[in-house]
Amino acid sequence: MLQPLCRRTWAPRGDTPVLKAWDRHDRWSVIGALSLAPWALRLSCYFRFFDHNITAEEVRDFLRQLHRQLRRPLILVLDRWGVHRKAIRLLGPQAARWLQVEWLPGYAPELNPVEHLWNHTKWGDLANFVPADADDLYRAAHQSLHDQRCDPHRLYSCFRAAQLI
Repeated sequence: MLQPLCRRTWAPRGDTPVLKAWDRHDRWSVIGALSLAPWALRLSCYFRFFDHNITAEEVRDFLRQLHRQLRRPLILVLDRWGVHRKAIRLLGPQAARWLQVEWLPGYAPELNPVEHLWNHTKWGDLANFVPADADDLYRAAHQSLHDQRCDPHRLYSCFRAAQLI
């Protein structure tokens, strides 16, 4: 959202930092996936931005595109968000040939490696960032995710933090 995520910071005594932001509630929604090729330990990150709340149809389309790009059967680890469950139903029985879904427990974001990417973006790169508008927020979030995509150590740490490696 355009509202800054305020974090603690250092400042001279008596000179409290102030983030000046206007009260806008524009937002970007992001869908993402981390892939791990176990035979090569090759890690990749895929994401897509939306200027609205993500629907099940968009999750379904993202998964189909991911399958086309990777050209392999997928084992997908998902949380139990309603949009995810509906997207899997929308894929239908034909997806059973290339998709195996493993569901995470009810609320366990620490077990989802993608959550670690979002946390680094929100609480690290975009902490105390005041975007001028939605496009500014898009550029900053996209740059953060792109930088993480290019850092294999960060991607590996996401899987390690989720205790999947």
